[in-house]
Amino acid sequence: MKFTKQDLLTMLIGLFLFASCKDSNTIGLDLDKADQIQGDLVDSVTVTSQTLRDDVTSGVSLARYPFGFMTDGVFGTSSANLAMAVSIPANVDYSTYKFGPNALIDSAVLVLPYTSQVYGDTATSVYTANVYQLTNDLSKETTYPITKDWPASTTSVGTFSGKIKPTTKTSITAIVPGGPDTLVKVVPQMRIKLTNSFIQTNIMDKDSLTLSKANNFFKSFKGLKVSASSTAPAKGGIMFFNFAGTDGKLEIYYKKPNATTPTTKDTVAVSFPIGSTLSPVSASVNHGYTQVILDQLSANPPATDVTYLQALAGLKNKISFPYLKNFVADRKKSENGGNPNTKIIVNKAELVIDLNSNVTDIVPFSAAQRLALYRFDLAGQRVNVPDNDNGVQNVYAGDPRALGETLFGGYFDSVRNRYIFTITSYIQDLLDGKTSDYGTFLAPSSPTEFNLTPSVTSAARSIINKHKKNPASGLKLNIFYTQIN
Repeated sequence: MKFTKQDLLTMLIGLFLFASCKDSNTIGLDLDKADQIQGDLVDSVTVTSQTLRDDVTSGVSLARYPFGFMTDGVFGTSSANLAMAVSIPANVDYSTYKFGPNALIDSAVLVLPYTSQVYGDTATSVYTANVYQLTNDLSKETTYPITKDWPASTTSVGTFSGKIKPTTKTSITAIVPGGPDTLVKVVPQMRIKLTNSFIQTNIMDKDSLTLSKANNFFKSFKGLKVSASSTAPAKGGIMFFNFAGTDGKLEIYYKKPNATTPTTKDTVAVSFPIGSTLSPVSASVNHGYTQVILDQLSANPPATDVTYLQALAGLKNKISFPYLKNFVADRKKSENGGNPNTKIIVNKAELVIDLNSNVTDIVPFSAAQRLALYRFDLAGQRVNVPDNDNGVQNVYAGDPRALGETLFGGYFDSVRNRYIFTITSYIQDLLDGKTSDYGTFLAPSSPTEFNLTPSVTSAARSIINKHKKNPASGLKLNIFYTQIN
């Protein structure tokens, strides 16, 4: 009988499997119940919460820039405006852009490219935007606080009024040198026509020295401010613009004599770019709160069953666990089966945050789709809790216990109307005294990126329940633990 290599391999595998088979009941050792690790749940640890104003943050270098005006019956009004420097055209043939002699403005359009994110009403609200010239050179500023209302001329040089379509491509007529104009579709954008006289005086009539370098042009032109106004009686909303690419710009269409036939006029288009990689773009946010919110922000806030969260650097919650140490001390008592050496091993800790069911978090002002959870360090600086302390490649190692974003949580559960964070390592460190609670905070975050700093890339809000004893719903800390004596 002749074996092939394959036959021999098959036989050896079979012998190995038969030799390894045992009764599953014999695998492992039977443990005495007294020696088994028992797991318990405590969900009665007190969690306090307080509504606070969020911190002032920077309005530049944002993933997306807020713009709009909305009126929320619970929170009040919120407005987001923009200030932007305008750069000179990029031209490989000349050190300066040349309009040429006798060039006359035909039209000019400020192009603001949408992102797909909008919070509020896009169906019925009519949005109004007005453009003004800044009075100071925006590029020379050293700080760009989100709360600053950038000074500008009181004379509007352009107005947009209408509904917005952030996800619909825009059709425009493109100027084709030496050929017929062509209708093309471009990225969704708000297009605001500017007055011809303003462009002629402040750009086209400038000398070559002004147009030769960006710094010279910044100093002369200063920049533009775009302000949103009320959309009452509609509720309005906040849209977001993208200035990370090349779609933000000031388009100028002008006529100049034909090079070969001076009596013939050619229409020419040129773009002065607006982008956060070329020149500063800064958002400004203002909140006008209702008396309900102002009362919560007062020195002696009235007792309520809810707290308030709002993005656009609006409102955050300070939460704390004041009796967490008492829980450990209680477990060490002899009547609870403990002793002075008893240790608490946290198997899992969940912070459960229930949306309040007695208030309206519905379209157009639906609940925030994501929350952020962070803490203060000893210096009062924002840092991630260890469960979300992921490293940055070649910069920071992070905490080896950190979870992925999905496991860490904070996403809105629309079925149960709640948020859950997994904070096992943070609670373990607090119980062990490895860290102190210098302040733990909740705030809305962008649905697409976690915001450790105050979020201005989202405009959402939520109203959540406070902690209650024996709650059906509320702010609650679930600790699944093992007591080691």
